Order: sequence, then structure tokens, then C-alpha cells
Amino acid sequence: MSTPSDPAPAEPVPGEPGPAPDPWYTWAPPPPPAPPAPARTGPAWGTVAGLLLVAGLVGGTVGGALGYVAAVQDEGDRKLGLVTAPAGPVGRPADSIAGVASQVLPSVVSLTVTGGGGGGTGSGFVVREDGYILTNNHVVADAAGGGRIFVTFADETSLRAEIVGRTPVYDLAVVKVDAKNLPVASLGNSDSLVVGDPVLAIGSPLGLSGTVTSGIISALDRPVTAGDAAGDVSFISAIQTDAAINPGNSGGPLVDLKGRVVGVNSSIATLSQGVSQAGSIGLGFAIPISQAARIAEELVETGTAVYPIVGVNLDLQYGGDGARILPERSGAGSPVLPGGPADDAGLLPGDVVTEIDGQAVTGYEEFVVEIRARQPGDTVTLTVQRDGREFTVEVVLDSTEG
Repeated sequence: MSTPSDPAPAEPVPGEPGPAPDPWYTWAPPPPPAPPAPARTGPAWGTVAGLLLVAGLVGGTVGGALGYVAAVQDEGDRKLGLVTAPAGPVGRPADSIAGVASQVLPSVVSLTVTGGGGGGTGSGFVVREDGYILTNNHVVADAAGGGRIFVTFADETSLRAEIVGRTPVYDLAVVKVDAKNLPVASLGNSDSLVVGDPVLAIGSPLGLSGTVTSGIISALDRPVTAGDAAGDVSFISAIQTDAAINPGNSGGPLVDLKGRVVGVNSSIATLSQGVSQAGSIGLGFAIPISQAARIAEELVETGTAVYPIVGVNLDLQYGGDGARILPERSGAGSPVLPGGPADDAGLLPGDVVTEIDGQAVTGYEEFVVEIRARQPGDTVTLTVQRDGREFTVEVVLDSTEG
């Protein structure tokens, strides 16, 4: 998953994560060989006597062992008498990791996708008993042009699925299978999470369905920008977790210890490629379920998602703190959309937004992430720098589809 580099696209910039891992290895030199044993020049009688004594002991032991074996054979076949612990109950408390896993696993599915010259596998979870399944857009994108999606359930039943709706902007998609009375995942409230809360990531990493990993909430509201080779980019105000997430976990649920989904696993960070789908190093990111549930409902109802906009084009080459609106001299279209929210609030080309609702903005990515985390119609307070002075304006967010 990558960030855009082309200067001056309009804010918002749609997108999604994509793979780009490079394996890395560690190497250590082998230990030095052991020194050779010291050479002996001739026998010593003491040594010979010792060897004879040992031989006698060994001979006696072997004779005794052979006698024992013969006795055992006379009694018939007998097994080695290893002591094992008695079998205990297999039930686990409902709030234990095993208890939560057994509760959630029936609602988690594996997806196999082909089409568009590519394909792959991913995860998802049932959100309605009549066949609606939530996953990532980047999991199903290859099938959008007429490909095929198969969904495999915990009981190994496999069904053909169709895309109901998808959005690269939020990296979410809903697919549907022809089935009834499916086990449905219970949705939680990601707004109630705090750093340190225990969580489980469930899905099909590397095609290994029903895999459960555990960890904690490592951070909240983490600005994450992820994209693919096609140039689609998702801006996510993400939940960060150290639960192991690997390729194939995408689209699966992140759940709390009450078995409630609090996030949709989407991407990971790697040492070599930033945010992508390579192997886990304990930096996983999930889309908060409070946002994902709203988007899922829109996808089911209309097939597309509505997201908030300010109505500006941002300067992607700006290297200072904050997000700068394109100056007039850029020639890249209207920096401020006429009649849009920013225009109504009095923002001008070249203005630099340094805070949103009191939260610092360090670059254009954070600006877009913070706006996308809200809803159309919300009012945000922007702190703006212009010609050496600082002031605040209120902006009512507009909407567009994507």
C-alpha cells in the first residue's frame, strides 16, 4: 500500500491498499568448529584396565536388559508406560480468548477472488443473516469487472458471491451470497476503545482459514494512507493493533473480549515498504467499526458511499506543517471550489490549515484523514494561517460519492 505522488489532485483522493512486500532475512556466521581431540601416542595400562572394567559393566547391563526384554515378550505386547494428564473439560469462559473465538468464528468467512488479470484471497464477516458480508474493497476489486468471488464459511460450505457495493475511498465493500439464517457478527462501538484494550484478529492469513491472533489496541486515530498500483488511495483514521495481521487477514474482524467487532482489518506496516500487505511486524491497522458500519449500510442501500469534503485542492508538494490549499499560480484547477464549504467559509488559495477541531495537522494526509473520519453535514473548526496571521473558521462539510 502506498501514497500518491502526483502533485495537486483534488481533495479527497480515493484509494486502497495493495501488496508490495520484499522479504528480508537475518544471517549469522556459523560457530567455529570444535578443536580436535588431543592425539595419544600409545596405550596406557590404566586406560586399558578402565576400558575392560567398562566393558564388563556394559556386558552385565546388556545381559540384564536382554533378560528383561525376554520377560516382557513372554507376557505379550506391552506399551511403554508414559504418564499423561487426565482429560479435562473443553469448555472455556465466554470472556476468554478461546471463548470469544468460538463465538465469533462461525460468522467469519474466507474469500477467493479471480478476475481482472489478478486475484487473491481475503477475509470477511457476516453482517446480515440474509447473506450480506463486509470486507475490504482491495480484497474484491479484481472481481469488479466481471470476475468471480467465492465465499467459504466455517463449516467449509462454499458459495458464489456478488458485489453489492464498494468504495476505494474507505477501502470497504459488501458482497452477498444466496443464503439465509447465517450466523451474524455482533458489532461493537469503536468510539469506546482505549489504548491497551485486548483484541483478537480473526481471518484467513495466507489462506489459513479460521486463524485467531491476539493483542491489544496499540493506538487510536492513527492516520494511515494506503494504496495500490492503480493509484487508488484510502485515507483511514485507523485503529492500530499488535495482533498479528498478515496477507489474507484483510477484511476480517478485529473483536473485543465480548466478541463484538470493533474494526475491519485492512493493512499492516512493514520494514521495507511502509503500509502494505507483507508479513506482520506487530503494526496492524483496522478501520473503526463505527465508520465501517455506516459505510456498509450505504453500500447495501445504494451500492456506493457518501463521504465528506471541504471543497479544496491541496498542495501535495508543500513541505511545511499543515495542509496548504493550492496557490493560484499552480495552474492545477480551482484551488477553492466555488460555492463549496471552504469558499463559503472565506478560505483562499495558499491558506494553510494547521488544526482541525484543535487537533494538529502535520500534512495533507492528516487533513484528508480527519475530514474523512467525519460525516457530511458536520461542522469543523479549522485553524488557518494566512500572510503571517492565524485565525479560525467554521466549515460545514459537504458530500460527494465514491
